[in-house]
Amino acid sequence: MSNKNKNKDGIVYSTNPSFQNEIITSSGSLLPPKQQQLRVLLDKKQRAGKKVTLVTGFVGPEKDLEVLGKLLKTKCGVGGTVKDGEIMLQGDFREKIIQILSSMEYKVKQAGG
Repeated sequence: MSNKNKNKDGIVYSTNPSFQNEIITSSGSLLPPKQQQLRVLLDKKQRAGKKVTLVTGFVGPEKDLEVLGKLLKTKCGVGGTVKDGEIMLQGDFREKIIQILSSMEYKVKQAGG
């Protein structure tokens, strides 16, 4: 997504005179791990053929996502980053991440092939 569209919420026009625009953000409250539905997938697109494991679907503050990302990077012993609501780890660590997140009581699904 380009930078010019990041702050728009998708509503262009409403004919309802009593319309109240409510912006729902995923960074407001933290769901407990048992209610989180995380997806773990492998991505190679636009990365010069290098594999990256992505963890998506986290609902909560960005700070908690960064803590979870740091924990996963430490347990897997690899580099990575947290940005745009996703955790990216260098390499293929899908099985290991699924085991780690399952032991932390997150609902985890492997997405993609």
